Amino acid sequence: MEKMFCLGLMFGAIGGALLVANSYKARSLVKKSQDEFMKKVDDMMDERLKAMQQKQED
Repeated sequence: MEKMFCLGLMFGAIGGALLVANSYKARSLVKKSQDEFMKKVDDMMDERLKAMQQKQED
């Protein structure tokens, strides 16, 4: 069962990569999603750094 899951996951990833590689819309959607995700991560890290600095100042 675990082997089948891993195989399905691998084939799904390969299929998704091929779809994105051959489709401009899909590629631009992935790039947009990655940019949004990175912005959220940056904002979250900034908030955590500010909180840590405030703790040190107190």
